[in-house]
Amino acid sequence: MADASIALNRFGLGARPDESIPNDPKGWLKGQIDKFEPKPAAFANVPTRTKVAGELADYLEQQRMLRQQGLGRKQQAAAAMPPPPMTPGMAPTMAPGTPEPGAKPDPDAGDPLKAARRFVGGQVRDDYAAAVGARITAALISPTPFAERLTHFWANHFAVSADKLQVIGLSGLLEFEAIRPNLMGKFGDMLNAVERHPAMLLYLDQAVSVGPNSPAGQFAANRPRANGQKVGLNENLAREIMELHTLGVRTTYTQADVTEFARALTGWTVSGIGRGPGARLAGTDGAPGEFVFAPRLHEPGERTIIARKYAEGGEKQAQAVLDTLATSPATAEHVATKLARHFAGDMPPAALVARLKASFLKTGGDLPSLYRVLIDSPECWVAAPVKFKSPWEWTVSTGRALGMKQMLPLAAVGLLNQLGQPTWKPGSPAGYDDIAASWAGPDALVRRVEASERFATRSGGAIDARALAPKLFPGALTPATEQALARAESPGQGLALLLVSPEMLRR
Repeated sequence: MADASIALNRFGLGARPDESIPNDPKGWLKGQIDKFEPKPAAFANVPTRTKVAGELADYLEQQRMLRQQGLGRKQQAAAAMPPPPMTPGMAPTMAPGTPEPGAKPDPDAGDPLKAARRFVGGQVRDDYAAAVGARITAALISPTPFAERLTHFWANHFAVSADKLQVIGLSGLLEFEAIRPNLMGKFGDMLNAVERHPAMLLYLDQAVSVGPNSPAGQFAANRPRANGQKVGLNENLAREIMELHTLGVRTTYTQADVTEFARALTGWTVSGIGRGPGARLAGTDGAPGEFVFAPRLHEPGERTIIARKYAEGGEKQAQAVLDTLATSPATAEHVATKLARHFAGDMPPAALVARLKASFLKTGGDLPSLYRVLIDSPECWVAAPVKFKSPWEWTVSTGRALGMKQMLPLAAVGLLNQLGQPTWKPGSPAGYDDIAASWAGPDALVRRVEASERFATRSGGAIDARALAPKLFPGALTPATEQALARAESPGQGLALLLVSPEMLRR
């Protein structure tokens, strides 16, 4: 691969036919660091956190009403069951909840079960799909595709999963509100924003963690809940911060450190999601979806974590732990290894990891400094392809190759579902794998071939793949691909072949 093709495809998200080929590939990439737009125009119609969190709070209140009315768990589960996955071609004809012209009034309008179903459907069809559509549109038209790739990298590093009902509508907002504004800042600032975001606090159950010796914990211990649910310490967020977000698995911490960190984090929660007397008692009955520190949930006392003492300080205690973790040598090694894997191959070159780690420690986790190390490192510019594209990467690069300016939200959701990488739904806090073995299976390739044929059909023969290919892969098109395109029996067949060529599948 020529350097221009590497800049466009390995660092960027794929070339667009209406953009010029960079004459100075490294300068073009470094220039994007200053030009990145955290809130592009494509995000204008993304539902706000106030709307999404308010809908969630209304839904949970309805569930509380159901319990008070004595409805069983089976009925509640039926109400909360999400709609079936969307596939390409499914599209709403009108906003959910909007009555059709001339339709009779809904006799079940006051039914809490119906209302709950409407909530789940609305969060999926409106909030989640709108965020997915905004994300892919921004990626399709961005003049800073290297920076956009980095937002996707960090969103996967700090993964939440919209498979969890409480997170459906908030998953995209984590990327838009916590990742993007800090993309060109310090790692510690991004870490702090992510761990305080409602999507993360709800996904990893931090919002319901209660210190056993806190005022709320002592109150709950003396009054067991009627539904049998226990109130107490939850270690999920503390563990994933250490294991996935900062230090890395089995590094410098022990289970005792996780438990102590979880105690320090008690009180970090989300306001306004739960209502009723419990929320008023805990002090979390504010505006829906905002970070709040609730002193009545906080476990009192000094903490010792990885041989360092942290004085009692309420909210500041966990913040001090986060600050320490953000600049730890283990964190530097963990972040350096993941960045090297993403840009230089599934087996990260040790020398590149060492340079990234040194930069991280020298600059206190300055992210633009890390990006410049990547751009200046020869390991990222080897001619042979080093990565197999994930379904997301292939979808975006295909759309850019076709000159698309947008992708309809439900079409994007359906396509990525079909290709095996639903957006913000990795299914675990570890995020999606960043290695070829997870994406290069035969079934996955068949799905890309099918999608390519649909794209080619929709083009109506208007795109000449033989002319397009050199623009997408300047100086990097192989003789085998050129020959295959030359032998294509129609423009549509040529385009379909180009979209699943080795150049398009790898970067």
